[in-house]
Amino acid sequence: MSLEVSQLSKLYGTQKALDQVSFKAMPGRILGFLGPNGAGKSTTMKIITGFLQADSGAVSVLGKNALAHPKEVSPMIGYLPEHNPLYLDMYVREFLEFSAGIYGVTGKDRSQRIKEILGKVGLEPEQHKKIGQLSKGYRQRVGLAKALIHDPQVIILDEPTTGLDPNQLVEIRNLISEIAKDKTLILSTHIMQEVEAICQDVVIINKGKILISEPLENLKSGATEVVLELETEESLELIWFENLGQIAFGKKGDKTLLITAKDAAEARKSVMKIVQERNLNLISLNQNKKNLEQIFREITK
Repeated sequence: MSLEVSQLSKLYGTQKALDQVSFKAMPGRILGFLGPNGAGKSTTMKIITGFLQADSGAVSVLGKNALAHPKEVSPMIGYLPEHNPLYLDMYVREFLEFSAGIYGVTGKDRSQRIKEILGKVGLEPEQHKKIGQLSKGYRQRVGLAKALIHDPQVIILDEPTTGLDPNQLVEIRNLISEIAKDKTLILSTHIMQEVEAICQDVVIINKGKILISEPLENLKSGATEVVLELETEESLELIWFENLGQIAFGKKGDKTLLITAKDAAEARKSVMKIVQERNLNLISLNQNKKNLEQIFREITK
């Protein structure tokens, strides 16, 4: 096991930021560390990486006690904080040389490593530019390059795609997937689509407590309820469908209704009966299993 967190707790005064947090991360798999803002994600990441002290619990990184020996464990971890700390007046290559030196990567090894990393994260054309001249997406690449420069086995990325445009988002996702092939990678985020796109395992934390820790596939397949999406040409009234289950208007407005039901067949029959009785012009009636966002909202309520 590359990373194991056991019974981790952290207090800020009387407030419990972390309450007996436990989970494991495995090599070759991306673990999505999910939670609402303020759930305890960043606090957990900072403790694992040695930036914060825990009040109790244990963290094992490649078999070493990270809480007792943070200086020994730190070189084993690559960390990209939520607020990417960069020296904007430094050139990209200069910054990576500086970062490599901090981790003791010197001489020919440093030159070779920087060349490899520049190629891996797609920064070769930008290496002689100042970091302050780069777009948000390329600055994130610089942050990733810094986290990877010493070839760590465990990589922790805290909200790495915040603020990126759709094209940058896809590029960074692909890069993260490529990096994770031979590493243990934790991706902290509150964006559900991010996790569904690239993660294999999921940990959900809320108010400092772990609510779920399991493979993403198991979490989604365990969702027995379905969601029916009804769309008509006319406006719909919630009261017409109040006996069918959990109901909400859809993203398309009051002409689309989302109905969560346990018995899909019965719900479809009931919906069609209402459509006929109300003389509604049906556009579509689609059935889907719950997505991760819906599961997450239910778990963290």
